[in-house]
Amino acid sequence: MKYMLLIYGPADGDWSEEAAQEEMDRYWAYEKAVAEAGVIVGSEALQGVDTATTVTVRDDGERIVTDGPFAETREVLGGYYLLDVPDLDAAIDWAARCPGSRRGQRIEVRPVHEFEMP
Repeated sequence: MKYMLLIYGPADGDWSEEAAQEEMDRYWAYEKAVAEAGVIVGSEALQGVDTATTVTVRDDGERIVTDGPFAETREVLGGYYLLDVPDLDAAIDWAARCPGSRRGQRIEVRPVHEFEMP
């Protein structure tokens, strides 16, 4: 079963260069662990919310494009891991091992809805 681990953290990530490198080293180790376990399907870090574009299409078909995220919040989605694991318990275990979960970030675990193509 596939699960998406969504990594949410503070919007004001003010890091020293040394602290940022230490955090990246923790993520590289985590990346290696999920790869060696054979559970990773994909992962990416997202650029900052200042690069976001939000698209809405009205009922009349008019497309509305705005700069920025869809909601103002103190937390932002910073990246994700897509894992293929046996069950929710395994996904939660991997989420707890994610470096961000140890710094006050939230790791949302959500099952992926897989559709059968007609």
